[in-house]
Amino acid sequence: MRTRFGFVAFAMILSAAAPTDGHHSASAEFDATKRIKITGALTKLDWVNPHTIFYIDVASDGGKVANWSWELPSPNQLMRAGWTRTSMKIGDIVTVEGIHARDGSNHGMAMTVTLVSTGRQLFAGKAEEP
Repeated sequence: MRTRFGFVAFAMILSAAAPTDGHHSASAEFDATKRIKITGALTKLDWVNPHTIFYIDVASDGGKVANWSWELPSPNQLMRAGWTRTSMKIGDIVTVEGIHARDGSNHGMAMTVTLVSTGRQLFAGKAEEP
């Protein structure tokens, strides 16, 4: 009995100390009333869970370049929709329509991603319902 109690206590300590990564609600991070559409060159693509993130350099009218990050659904969801890791390549010019982060940073949730060179729409949907 003492051994069983010791094991249970040890398991409880381990589980309490383990870091947890809670998933966020899209409406907590993004403002559905702040729709934006920007075009830029793909600089990085992180094909990771829980959301695929990609980055584009966007030039302003004054010539200043800002790097934007965009969330997409998980890699699994994208693959089921026909995406591959090479659907977008570094340097591709894409137009992204989505919703802006509530904090006003250069971050958004992509609703549509279109390759400018071909007009092919790679993604149309939501990473999560806002």
